[in-house]
Amino acid sequence: MLLIIRTDGASHGNPGPAAIGAVIKNEQGQVIATISQAIGRATNNQAEYRAVIAALEKALSLGATDVFIQTDSELLELQIKGEYRVRDATLKQLNLKVKELLSRFHGFGITHIPGEDNEVAHNLASRALKRRLVP
Repeated sequence: MLLIIRTDGASHGNPGPAAIGAVIKNEQGQVIATISQAIGRATNNQAEYRAVIAALEKALSLGATDVFIQTDSELLELQIKGEYRVRDATLKQLNLKVKELLSRFHGFGITHIPGEDNEVAHNLASRALKRRLVP
């Protein structure tokens, strides 16, 4: 079963309070799961990675055999593809976790999409971040 995943991470400050959002759809485009949660203190790039990790874990629990990730983070896409080196120690650990999760699928793809095409995942991350920031 192929699942299409759109992810986004948000950080208020860099680093600062952070949150993740993800939308998981089936091949017909029906939303089958969403993720919207605060993750504590992180940078924007760490939040982007953590969104992908949470979405891949959810996809595995849903029985996905293949995944196609769409992200508005070009850095994340190119690091996962191995086209950019990962220099930051924390991002290296997160990158390894993503690759370990991806190895559990029969196949995967990842692509960069414009931010305006990632509105739902962005809103899920923003909503979780606002819930965390408002006392």
